[in-house]
Amino acid sequence: MSKTTFLLVALGCWLHLCYGQNKPFEAYSESIPGSTLTIKMLPIPSGSFLMGSPETEKGRKKDESPERKVDIDPFWMASHETTWDLYRLFMAREIDKKRPTPPKGDEVLLDVDAIGGATTPYVEMSFGMGTEGYPAICMTQYAAIKFCEWLSAMTGNFYRLPTEAEWEYAARAGTQSPYSFGARASNIDEYAWYNGNSNGKYHKVGLKKPNPWGLYDMHGNVAEWTLDQYLDYNAKKTKNPWAKPIRTYPRVVRGGSWKNREENLRSASRMPSTADWKMRDPQIPKSKWWLTDAPFVGFRIVRPYKTPSAEEQKNYWKAKHSK
Repeated sequence: MSKTTFLLVALGCWLHLCYGQNKPFEAYSESIPGSTLTIKMLPIPSGSFLMGSPETEKGRKKDESPERKVDIDPFWMASHETTWDLYRLFMAREIDKKRPTPPKGDEVLLDVDAIGGATTPYVEMSFGMGTEGYPAICMTQYAAIKFCEWLSAMTGNFYRLPTEAEWEYAARAGTQSPYSFGARASNIDEYAWYNGNSNGKYHKVGLKKPNPWGLYDMHGNVAEWTLDQYLDYNAKKTKNPWAKPIRTYPRVVRGGSWKNREENLRSASRMPSTADWKMRDPQIPKSKWWLTDAPFVGFRIVRPYKTPSAEEQKNYWKAKHSK
């Protein structure tokens, strides 16, 4: 038996003992029933890291304190940001009837017809920046959550948005420097789209170098929704922390975007959502699905290794006032 095989077997045994799950923990591609599209999911191992930033970090803000040790359970994360190709399947819902019965996975059993769908926006939400292979943008956190619920129903595997802690842990990929590629932004052009090289628009996913764990565009391109309410860090919550939303604003997006300066792309950088992201929405009440003024916000998905109970799954998909 090779050393690599031995380590994989040992990891599988440890996961089974710790989480009561008997499934391989390796990269896979999730096929979307009724389409030719897939989502590449990468294994993110459990571990501990220092969340936040030290006072000496250039460009840091006060909301990145206190820096504290956080423990994270294993999960899978999409290697790329969710693209329009994928998101439009959710918008159209034409493939719902092609879901196999039962679905391929056995983690989720939902009636896909019971899941709400995004309304048609009154303007073209890519704003002419491109759709095929480009990151989907302008959806509310609620819409991103509902995409995850829909995808779970279609595949039978449980998907959700990452918590803020999971997102930063995956972005750092075992590093503790301001960026996953080092302490300085001198070579940031190799890893990220930001205001210094984006030419005022987003770009196709996966064109820059990935971080050490194989995740693309964790720095820049589009900022990404997390599950959390934007709050001061609670130093006492150190095991899989999640600031469950209790009000509409603000929520947390991470990673910075094509519009931001390099310091806003640091692994610890945070951004709160605001009502201004719907400023030009003419509807009364304003849409719970679309952000007319946030062409810099998208998302990527995760799947926890330990499958939550059916009740816990609903808890993740029904965050209060998710707009």
